[in-house]
Amino acid sequence: MASSPTLPTTMRTSVLLKQQELTIEDRPVPTARAGEVLVEVAAVGVCGSDVHYYREGRIGDFIVDAPLVLGHELSGTIVGVGVDVDPARIGERVAVEPQRPCRLCRECRAGRYNLCSKMEFYATPPIDGAFCGYVTIQTEFAHAIPDSVSFEAAALLEPLSVAIASIRKAQIVPGSSILIAGAGPIGIITAQTARAFGASEIIVSDLIAAKRQRALKFGATRVIDPVAEDPATLGLDVNAFIDASGSARAVDSGIRSVRPAGTVVLVGLGNPEMILPVSHIQNLEITVTGIFRYVDTWPTAIHLVASGQVDLDSLVTGKFDLEHVAEALDSDRNDDSLKSIVYPN
Repeated sequence: MASSPTLPTTMRTSVLLKQQELTIEDRPVPTARAGEVLVEVAAVGVCGSDVHYYREGRIGDFIVDAPLVLGHELSGTIVGVGVDVDPARIGERVAVEPQRPCRLCRECRAGRYNLCSKMEFYATPPIDGAFCGYVTIQTEFAHAIPDSVSFEAAALLEPLSVAIASIRKAQIVPGSSILIAGAGPIGIITAQTARAFGASEIIVSDLIAAKRQRALKFGATRVIDPVAEDPATLGLDVNAFIDASGSARAVDSGIRSVRPAGTVVLVGLGNPEMILPVSHIQNLEITVTGIFRYVDTWPTAIHLVASGQVDLDSLVTGKFDLEHVAEALDSDRNDDSLKSIVYPN
């Protein structure tokens, strides 16, 4: 492996031992294999999935049954390269797309590598994530970023990629109208992305007044308190509905707010099973779909941030080191919190 001359042999790592129990360990710095790069981690965003694993020990069928390193929203600097990777990449600032598809299965060959049955995804049991000093990734998944994009924003290109995948599935084009349920990080980033894709009406619903007001600063043209007003009764007639809340009530209401032949995209983590208004879906020929991560979104994400169409830096409300990862994971308990960043180095 070609690498920087000052590369250490060990790195400090935050390890989840079991529910709500973290420790700091010294682990060996990994070595970039053929086709990989070694990245010194600069910034890692805290995702809702990290919080689920920390508090509940599982997300659906993904169960934490052994020590796990959390964190999959990350950026950093390439400090080493494996065989077949140009050594000139050493020193590049990059945003990491945190997944390793097999490239050989049916879904990979069809271009749907996010659905690879042998996927190794950062911070998804049993694959370790990025709350550590260094990680390796295939060179093509280490996306170079311009100097105008901060390491914090580069880390948050991962949730922006979720939003881009959602907006693409929702078929948002200039002049479209959209309802988004949930004004948390994904909802706020999705509102900005809808604006960047040309949506003319961006309606965001949330239970918390402060979050609704924040949505207005990040692309929403209208906000709704779903307790005071059921969106389904307001005649919204939107082209698309994206659920970023995981609420069964919000999903039902959102489906009923979509015009005939509209699209519903389920993004939020909620109950594993929901009752849907099937007759309504059939009679209006509404398309209901989900998203599972993303495919080929980083180039678009980098452009949206570098061009100023999406603001990610302003979403950062908390900054933590490895000793305070627990506080970072619990920061969502504060309604004023939006995105927390961990700095492993």
